[in-house]
This record gives sequence, C-alpha cells and structure tokens, in this order.
Amino acid sequence: MNKIRLIINNDTKKSEKQKFFIKKELQCILNLYAKMVSNGSWKDYSFSTGAKEVSFDVYQRASEKPVLRITKNLKPNYFNEKYLIKDKDGKVIKKSESLNFLIDRTSWNRLKLIK
Repeated sequence: MNKIRLIINNDTKKSEKQKFFIKKELQCILNLYAKMVSNGSWKDYSFSTGAKEVSFDVYQRASEKPVLRITKNLKPNYFNEKYLIKDKDGKVIKKSESLNFLIDRTSWNRLKLIK
C-alpha cells in the first residue's frame, strides 16, 4: 500500500500546442472571406494542416491547387513569421506577427489571382 502515487494532469493532449486557428483568428479570416466572396474574387476555401503550419486555402474555382493561402506558422524562425500569405507556388507574399495587422494592411484587390 505504500507504493501508491498520485499523478496530477497526466493528460498529454492538453499540454500540446493548439494546432489550429483560435476563434478570433478564424473569425478574422472568415470575415475577410465573406467580403471577398461578395466581390466575386474568391469562390471556395479549405483548411490544411501540417506539423509546422495550419493554412486557410482560397480557391478561385474548383481546382487542384489553392491560389492563395493564409498560414499560421506553428514553429516560426523569427517573430514576424507567425502569419504568412503565400501564393499558389508557396512563395511568401507578406508576413507579420499579427493576423489582424496582416489582413488589414494587405490590399486584397491588388492581389491578382492567377489562373
């Protein structure tokens, strides 16, 4: 009986980092998406996850590749690489430490979606 141990907070899933967008981030992205859909610029979206990033992928049509990605970098090398906007080839267009700042400071009408 003297070998009983009390283990507190053994749930390893709670201690892992959140591997998705939080509610405020997702709300900001979906507000932008609604605005761009009403413009007729964006047609569809999807989410993709990986070990290092989570992304909101934007499609102009039902195609194989997304034309634009809003990415949350889970393991950034620098503080300003937490949120990224990438084109269809994966080239970084813009980066910032704040998602709101990134979305507000990007002129979305100037970004041409290449077919």
